Amino acid sequence: MVKMHEINVYCDESCHLPNDKQKVMGLGLIWTHKSSVKNLNSEIRNIKKKHGLKPSTEIKWTNVSPSKYEFYKEIIEFFFSKPQLFYRVLIIPDKTILNHKLFNQTHDDWYYKMYFTLINTILLRDHEYNIYLDIKDTNGSKKRDKLHSVLSNSKYDFNKKIIKKIQAIRSHESELMQIADLILGAVVASNRGKVISKSKMELINFLKNKSCLELNKTTLPWEKKVNLLIWESNHG
Repeated sequence: MVKMHEINVYCDESCHLPNDKQKVMGLGLIWTHKSSVKNLNSEIRNIKKKHGLKPSTEIKWTNVSPSKYEFYKEIIEFFFSKPQLFYRVLIIPDKTILNHKLFNQTHDDWYYKMYFTLINTILLRDHEYNIYLDIKDTNGSKKRDKLHSVLSNSKYDFNKKIIKKIQAIRSHESELMQIADLILGAVVASNRGKVISKSKMELINFLKNKSCLELNKTTLPWEKKVNLLIWESNHG
């Protein structure tokens, strides 16, 4: 029997609330082999120490500043230097035009449909997956169970042997989830088009150069290192 590769997937979201006065919404995930996670997290903590930061310091797009620019630049460099790290992002250009009533759904229903669209593409039947979502609220367990079932059924994985679990964690528990936050923040800000912070704009440009992407166009489906989908809506 061929041994299945076990993959950890760390997901984050940006501007997902329906009334947050932001048009652009994003969902992003970073994934790697489970066997690589411990060493990757350790290397990231060493980068924090190198820049005079505590190992517990959270990597967050909102914390990008001139004084921390070199640190965040090195984190982006770290991601691209690791062949075992991959990223996928889904951008909703304007969530304010959605008509959930027309499609007989709530915003939360749609939110998890978007998560399905984000995650389903990376799943392979000869792998096993542990999927970690950034905690959105205290009432999401039923919807996570639903997402687990829908993803599993889409792969005919009725015994849930491919997707072993979908679990909510807090971002401070995982350096890789923190990188998911950083890259997603940069892509969302790039699609929003109004970046006041010079250091954030420089980091966006650095990400564009490293990825060879403009960050506002859908990539080819088989693009692996940074895979981008600009979601087109029928207003629902």
